[in-house]
Amino acid sequence: MNKNLVYGVNQKPPFGKNLIYAFQQVLAILAATVLVPVLVDPSGTYLSQSAALIGAGVGTIVYLLFTRFKSPVFLGSSFAFISPLIAGVAFGYCGIILGAIVAGLVYVIIALIIMKAGSGWINKLMPPVIIGPTVALIGLSLSGSAMNNVMNIAGGTDGYNLLAILVAIVTFLVTVIVSVKGNKGLRLIPFVIGVGAGYVLAILLTVFGYTLGGVAYFNLVDFSKFSKIADFNNWLPNITFIGAIKELAEGKVLLDGAGIATVVLAFAPVALVVFAEHVADHKNISSIIGTDLLKEPGLDKTLLGDGVGSMAGAFFGGCPNTTYGESIGCVAITGNASVTTIFTTAIMCIVLAFIYPIMLVIESIPGCVVGGISIALYGFIAVSGLRMFKNVDLDNSKNLFVVASILIPGVGGLVLNFGGTFGSPVIQISSIACALILGIIVNLILKPGKAEIKKEVVYTKETEETMFGIQEKTDAEIAKENK
Repeated sequence: MNKNLVYGVNQKPPFGKNLIYAFQQVLAILAATVLVPVLVDPSGTYLSQSAALIGAGVGTIVYLLFTRFKSPVFLGSSFAFISPLIAGVAFGYCGIILGAIVAGLVYVIIALIIMKAGSGWINKLMPPVIIGPTVALIGLSLSGSAMNNVMNIAGGTDGYNLLAILVAIVTFLVTVIVSVKGNKGLRLIPFVIGVGAGYVLAILLTVFGYTLGGVAYFNLVDFSKFSKIADFNNWLPNITFIGAIKELAEGKVLLDGAGIATVVLAFAPVALVVFAEHVADHKNISSIIGTDLLKEPGLDKTLLGDGVGSMAGAFFGGCPNTTYGESIGCVAITGNASVTTIFTTAIMCIVLAFIYPIMLVIESIPGCVVGGISIALYGFIAVSGLRMFKNVDLDNSKNLFVVASILIPGVGGLVLNFGGTFGSPVIQISSIACALILGIIVNLILKPGKAEIKKEVVYTKETEETMFGIQEKTDAEIAKENK
């Protein structure tokens, strides 16, 4: 176990404190989890935010069962499946469920292959010179989303707001100060305090705007959300499998032969891509807790948990799940890797989904507050990746090219789109997956030697700095210069 952890994987925090730690995890994963259904189905006909929380909670519990409670990882709605989900929604509830089953089965098949062949090939295929930059890229690729929230331009550049930036910075600074300068108890809940401080400031600014006659520039908290509380229909989550049963009973199934082919072709390739992110996230959390999760409980177990968890979660919330970097970042910052906290978080997500007033309060947290927290969360993901390849010899030009082939296409947003003709669905390979694939190809071609050996460089007249690092001069070159 990593000695820097306050609570190890198998340690149980006191009950009362654990509830607070779990709520902090909820705040960390909330924005991304509930955003997916909004982006896929804005009308809320087939997907809802409360159901997505239930799906995340159910999926996480299934994952924990398959990994025998040895891996402190939370599963939430996956952004990678947004395009496939849009294709699935076109065929109703049954299309959504079929897509989730297809995605989960891809994970299960890969897990069975690994169970038979072992996972050693994963480490050979993705050594630190590849997996480190990829994990860093996961954090860096999310920076744009964080800054859009900070500047209040997630919905369009017209929303740019200096007050939103102020609230975001205050949220971030309070989180940092509590995490670094607070006592032992406070250092375990920096996100709760940071979000609370940012939310209170946003409310004060909004109220001040009302006293000025309703100045829109100060309107950071949308109180109109609470008007929906009177409609009892809003209190019931839109459970996916219940909707599918109603479709079948009423004979309104939209899924036909062509639809099945469309959904399968939309979901299966993306599941292969998310597999790479699964490995990267588990390598990352392994480095944080000091235990290689690819060996114990094993990559086959984590994949089975992720795959079956995605299917189970989607039966309730519609959205296939994935491992959440936000949750991993929370573990890294707080030092609380207790799997009990993750389990409590899953239960809390399910319970909160049925308490509509609390859901409205959570939904009313402004994007700028979420953005302020995200600076810390996404930053820690990026730094965790950098730490994973800190001992790689970057003076070796071969290693430099491997890292460059991952970071630049990934940060630049390289994506590959296939399909879209004759009514076929568009299949997109994300920038992270593209960067990882390119990095693996470059690494296999160059086969960098001694990639994990850190080279100590002494600056003398016998060395020179070039664009490819520090290279030692030969005796002939030194003799030539002396002449």
